[in-house]
Amino acid sequence: MDTSPKLAALLDVIRPLGSVLVCYSGGIDSALVAAATVRALGADRVVAMTAVGPSLADFEEEEARVVAAEIGVRHELVASNEIEDPGYVENGADRCFYCKSELYRLSAVKQVEWSLAHVANGTNLDDLGDHRPGLEAARRAGVRSPLVEAQLTKADVRQVAAELGVTAWNKPAAACLSSRIPYGTKVTRERLGQIEHLEGALKRLGLAQVRVRWHSLGGTDGSTRGVKDGSMARVEVARDELAAAFDQRDAIVQAGKAAGFAFVTLDLAGYRTGSANELLDGRSLRVLS
Repeated sequence: MDTSPKLAALLDVIRPLGSVLVCYSGGIDSALVAAATVRALGADRVVAMTAVGPSLADFEEEEARVVAAEIGVRHELVASNEIEDPGYVENGADRCFYCKSELYRLSAVKQVEWSLAHVANGTNLDDLGDHRPGLEAARRAGVRSPLVEAQLTKADVRQVAAELGVTAWNKPAAACLSSRIPYGTKVTRERLGQIEHLEGALKRLGLAQVRVRWHSLGGTDGSTRGVKDGSMARVEVARDELAAAFDQRDAIVQAGKAAGFAFVTLDLAGYRTGSANELLDGRSLRVLS
């Protein structure tokens, strides 16, 4: 079967690896790495590992199961405990480093247990221009990034995934729930639960690209200072879904109240990846030369 040059380049990167543990979130990037690794090495030489903790929404876990089954890859769920790490809970601009460090610690243990030669992630070429402290965790752990090594951008990932028949090739971008909490505001199970509750409700309303940004009505530490139900949801949806979201504003407010938010707002700028990074001192989401 003929393959595109981009898929051929990815398979060429993967073949020498022999056997691989893929850090698999169910997102399109890691799904492509899993699918391409099965294609290059055979299903018996690949394990897709999903780290399960409070920052992974139940609906994302279920979608990961479905996509893994379609790919035909062995899928393992492993409990993750980043919520016990003070560095992660404090939620500084380097929070992702602590999260990924826990992921790669688990991967190293399971790599030995499952007798696999390498650990790989779903980082793509475009990710290198973003604020992603997790990249340093991957470097320290010696994790391979086949999409970067094959020079695949996010657009390339979707194209190659479609070529391989991955049904999630056009799945909206996803990120862990903790990315919805502003830097400097502590990550807690309760706040993650609020976000998951409301995002799930918004998806059930038919909105495809959704982010619920959690904001305290008290101090930056999340204290309410006597304010009842002291949190606000800033809802981001794709710009072409803003009108649909506004039309359903009563249902969205009701869902937000049910999730424990005092106020629910709709961000008129629309969804954009990593909007929390816009507030980092001296750094924007994408740094252009």
